[in-house]
Amino acid sequence: MSPTLSHKDSSRQRRLGPMNHCLDMKSGSLPPGTWEAEQPVDSIGGEGDSEALLLATGTRSPRGPRGYRAELSNILLLLFLYVLQGIPLGLAGSIPLILQSKNVSYTDQAFFSLVFWPFSLKLLWAPLVDAVYFKSFGRRKSWLVPTQYILGLFMIYLSTQVDHMLGTADGGSPDVMALTLTFFLFEFLAATQDIAVDGWALTMLSRENVGYASTCNSVGQTAGYFLGNVLFLALESADFCNKYLRFQPQPRGIVTLSDFLFFWGTIFFITTTLIALLKKENKEVTPSKEETKGITDTYKLLFTIIKMPAVMTFCFMILTAKVGFSAADAVTGLKLVEEGVPKEHLALLAVPMVPLQIILPLIISKYTAGPQPLNVFYKAMPYRLLLGLEYALMVWWTPKVAYQGGFPLYYYIIVLLSYALHQITLYSMYVSIMAFNAKVSDPLIGGTYMTLLNTVSNLGGNWPSTVALWLHRTRIVGLLKQSNFAKNLVALVLLHWMAIMWNLLSVLLLDSAVSIGRLYERCSLSL
Repeated sequence: MSPTLSHKDSSRQRRLGPMNHCLDMKSGSLPPGTWEAEQPVDSIGGEGDSEALLLATGTRSPRGPRGYRAELSNILLLLFLYVLQGIPLGLAGSIPLILQSKNVSYTDQAFFSLVFWPFSLKLLWAPLVDAVYFKSFGRRKSWLVPTQYILGLFMIYLSTQVDHMLGTADGGSPDVMALTLTFFLFEFLAATQDIAVDGWALTMLSRENVGYASTCNSVGQTAGYFLGNVLFLALESADFCNKYLRFQPQPRGIVTLSDFLFFWGTIFFITTTLIALLKKENKEVTPSKEETKGITDTYKLLFTIIKMPAVMTFCFMILTAKVGFSAADAVTGLKLVEEGVPKEHLALLAVPMVPLQIILPLIISKYTAGPQPLNVFYKAMPYRLLLGLEYALMVWWTPKVAYQGGFPLYYYIIVLLSYALHQITLYSMYVSIMAFNAKVSDPLIGGTYMTLLNTVSNLGGNWPSTVALWLHRTRIVGLLKQSNFAKNLVALVLLHWMAIMWNLLSVLLLDSAVSIGRLYERCSLSL
């Protein structure tokens, strides 16, 4: 609904009811001849809750388990890298609200939503990031450093052109095509940086602490998104600055988009230089474990993993899991702006959420750090669906409480409470899936492996959002043909409730089979 992280987002359910007899693996032996029986499986958790995880002895500390305090500097560095990653995401996320204030069509909004697709397509070039690098400089730094330098240059260049693209310089209409192509490239670079950081996290942290990677990801991206979206929209708004920050009104905000881009481009340059000079990659990783296969072998391994039945089931489940959330996530904020709610007020509603968004991953990580991280994902799903219905009612209610001076205080309180509940469900699902992905990813092809799982999650959120924006404008589906936004949302949620039982079955089957990490071991042996 609001300009906050909703993408950047499978569960394991405890065995239920009459399905126990066919899915319970607590007792008994595996049938002879199965590959699970041929090699021991590491198990974590209590009775009946064991999850086969990838044996990654190459990333274990030779001194035994290490607490997070021993790796605090690495955790803080990861956190900072994810903050930098959130800046381009936040800036791109602010553009739809700026375009909506300029009365562009929902067709244009749907077209611009394609800029977020690089995070759903990065799997195509992730094997290159894993397989091509300068060993003397560092496997992950070989991509991280040049990518962040290019991002800095791109932001500085974009600062000289963005006012013309938005039509601010000459008072014309926005050039949506140019904006989409430009920010698509912007997000492409951010996605490449994400591959390098995700892969580096697997070797920067010990296996005991790798679960903190998901916390760094969620907290860092939230902070970066806040800086690039909420803070920017507030400081860019003349109304907000004149009302809260100035004594004398002026026609412009304190900063412009071009100023903001130039500032962060400079920050990228400085910090990337410091990382290149001062940070060394982990020397404790066993070379044979960290050295990857060639490009061809990496792509072969990727396709072998994708073809595994359990992986296909997992991917299909994640690709369909967010259909019921698409209208609520993609359209609600735009509809509120359309109904007269100032975009900077919507952005400011995210300010009280920042402490919640930072604390939530820390709380949720206690439940996702164990053997069943996907349990949280599935349990949060129905509550997020119900909040989608509440969003529809809120959009319907908005014009009824509007008055000439704006909206009453109680309206913003209700929106804020709705937003807070939405964030709890969103982060529960997001941290859960990120924790699972980090658990089963192997450093051998860490960037590719984790990117495969994260890409499926991102794509599962992006394609429904693009379709929802397009359908809202065209209404070509018979079920939605004579519907307003609220009815569209209700229809999507009802359809998704029909699919939720299939999701439950898929999760149970995945639970009773083997982990994706163990699937990786099997297919890697076949290459």
